[in-house]
Amino acid sequence: MTAIPATTVANLRDLGATPLPGGQVVRSGVALRSGQLARLDPAADPAVAALGIRTVVDFRTEQERRARPDQLPPGVRVLAADVLADFLTSGTLPAAARLREVLGDPASAERELGGGRAHAMFADTYRAFVSTESARHGYGAFLRELADPGSGPVIFHCTAGKDRTGWAATVLLSVLGADEATITAEYLSVNAAVRQAFAPLVEGFTAQGGDPEIALAVVGVTPDYLAAAYDEVTRRHGSMERYVREWLGVPDEAVERLRERLVTAP
Repeated sequence: MTAIPATTVANLRDLGATPLPGGQVVRSGVALRSGQLARLDPAADPAVAALGIRTVVDFRTEQERRARPDQLPPGVRVLAADVLADFLTSGTLPAAARLREVLGDPASAERELGGGRAHAMFADTYRAFVSTESARHGYGAFLRELADPGSGPVIFHCTAGKDRTGWAATVLLSVLGADEATITAEYLSVNAAVRQAFAPLVEGFTAQGGDPEIALAVVGVTPDYLAAAYDEVTRRHGSMERYVREWLGVPDEAVERLRERLVTAP
């Protein structure tokens, strides 16, 4: 897992070099994760241009995509995979999909997320990554797309690149055989980049009297969030393997293609 020093994309990371069993690693330059691509500009960002991205998997909601559409070079294929479509309540997006709105109104944030409710809400969101039909379709489509060698280098992202994207990376690394400690380290490694990207919003939020604990819960990821998704996998499917093959509908042939494409010697 390597951070890429992009200037127009926040939290851009290559899963390449992530250690796998048997001394192998994830192949570099194939599966990359990031925040939204609304400011992407390959002409002004050599680090991004060098990646040669051919496919983008966008986990954001339709509302998020309309508000901040990805700016992509011609010829890049886009797969919209709204994993939260079935998790909307009364038309309101969960906090994971509206970070700027939450951090812009401390009083509303306290009413909605104060008293420990932020952690509980994120845990519920992570369970929805496993249980809802929209997440089933979105994450299944992501894995099948990445298994296709014709997809080229792939960037997968949401808004901040930490929750929906974090679970996608977790599932992918599980399929490739990474152990739980490696997966957790990769998942938590985005915290510094995300907090840096949202630092001005967090500073404004706390300056207006917002609870710093709410801000940290909203812009960061914790082992508890990931544990909620793992618990849902175990409760519903018994194992990650059954979750991927039976629930996400990724056949054995696609799993093998993923491993052939992404597992390599160091």
